Amino acid sequence: MRVVVTGSGRGIGLELVKRLHARGDSVLGTMRAPGEGPGPGQWDVLDVTDAASVAALSSAHPEPLDLLVCNAGVYLDKLNDLDTGFPPEMWAHSFAVNVTGVFLCVQAFLPQLRAAPASKIAIIGSQMGSDTRAPGGSFIYRASKAAALNLGRNLAAELRPEGIAVGIYHPGWVQTDMGGTAADLTVADSATGLIQRFDDLTLEATGRFLCWDGRDHPY
Repeated sequence: MRVVVTGSGRGIGLELVKRLHARGDSVLGTMRAPGEGPGPGQWDVLDVTDAASVAALSSAHPEPLDLLVCNAGVYLDKLNDLDTGFPPEMWAHSFAVNVTGVFLCVQAFLPQLRAAPASKIAIIGSQMGSDTRAPGGSFIYRASKAAALNLGRNLAAELRPEGIAVGIYHPGWVQTDMGGTAADLTVADSATGLIQRFDDLTLEATGRFLCWDGRDHPY
């Protein structure tokens, strides 16, 4: 299986690349800055907020693509205060990465996805984008992940007639730079569960929002 994983320089993305490569998949990992890839497999530079960067990556890898994993994401407003925080620039950059970046990658790799039989798109979302989890705070991240969830469900409807399945996934609260050391799930456990979800994704399940362990998550 040929796979592209965005935002894989560290954390969940890096673990996905390592595990997919270890089982024999042909994996392309991406990172924002030039340099030696932090894991096995093939690596390239990608800034998901830059349409030219996304187009260049697609042009450099025209082969049929079985799975596109949209993992790149930022969580910039974790400690912002309602009275003084959440500046417009933070909103703009967060949505550029977490929402527009997903769309640009899907759009750019559509020819490769269409060229592969039963291809798939996996969008790494968050339970914080669910309407059922609204305790306040982290307004930018929550709104961007809600938008990514909506985008994924609409892409699923649009691409289903073409045989391309789309899944949206909550990776769990994971021990990464973003999740923090208090998180209750290791990167290895999250990545293992997510890969199983990718393998199980079919057109019958397209558009669903699932947890890393296979449970349905409320929208």
